[in-house]
Amino acid sequence: MNKAGFSEKPQNSSNDLGDDIPVAVRDAPVAAPKMWLQPKIMLIGGIAGFVLLGLISGFFLFVTAPKKTADSQPSPTTSAPTPTTESSNSVNALLGHLAYPEAPVSELVTISANRGIRMRKAAAQKFEEMVAEARSAGVTLVPISGFRSIKDQEPLFFSVGAQRNQTPAQRAALSAPPGHSEHHTGYAVDIGDGAVPATNLQTNFDNTKAYRWLQANAARFSFEMSFPKNNTQGVSYEPWHWRFVGDRNSLETFYKARNLKPAQISPSEPK
Repeated sequence: MNKAGFSEKPQNSSNDLGDDIPVAVRDAPVAAPKMWLQPKIMLIGGIAGFVLLGLISGFFLFVTAPKKTADSQPSPTTSAPTPTTESSNSVNALLGHLAYPEAPVSELVTISANRGIRMRKAAAQKFEEMVAEARSAGVTLVPISGFRSIKDQEPLFFSVGAQRNQTPAQRAALSAPPGHSEHHTGYAVDIGDGAVPATNLQTNFDNTKAYRWLQANAARFSFEMSFPKNNTQGVSYEPWHWRFVGDRNSLETFYKARNLKPAQISPSEPK
C-alpha cells in the first residue's frame, strides 16, 4: 500500500521473467525476442505508473492541505511609534497649556483662613512649613491664589481677555484656558512678598527678598517654579507661580509623558 492508498504489485526479478510466459511460447523460436521486449515494456510501464502515482499524490496533498488565508498569514512585525514630547503634549495641550483634572474637594485644606485659599493636604502642609521657616529668616511669603476650579478659571480667561481686547493666543500667554491650569490640581500656588505687595503677580517679583529666598530654599520643601524664563510651553515668565512636586501623584501630574531628561548634577554630588 503506497502513501496515496493504492496497492502496488511487486515487480518480478529477472530470474522470474520466464514464469510469466506460457510454456508453448517459451519453446517457440520467437521466444527470445519476447523475453527481450518484456523488461523494456515493464520498465516503461513502471516509470509511467510512478509518474502517475506522483501526480495523484500531489493532487491529493494539494486538495487536503490547509489553505493560507489572511488570518493564517503571520502578521508583519510593527512597533507603535514612541510618543515624543510634541506628540504626547499636543493631544492634551491647548495654546501651550496642558490639561489637568480638578483636585477632589475632600483633598483640599485651607492655607489662608482670611482669604479661603486652599491646596491639597500634602502641598498645604509643606507650604506652611516653608512659610514658617521663611518667617524665621525675616521673609514674609504670602499666598495669593491656590486651588481654582474649572468654573473659576472661565472668567479669568474669557472675561478678562475680552476686557483687554486679547485674542485667545494672547490671553493664553498670561492665563491658562479652563481645564488647563495647574491651579486645578490643588498643587499650585501664587506667592507674593508681604513686604512689597506692589510686586504681586508682576515679573519684578524676582527682585524681592521673598523670591530670592524661594530660589534658594523652595526645593527643600518640594516646590519649584512652573514657568521660568524661556520655558518650553511658551507661557510668559511667572516668578510668582510655584507648584508642589513632593509626592507620587504630584510628580506624575506635572511630569508624566513629557519626556524630560534628568538635570545634570555635579560629579561630586551623591546619586
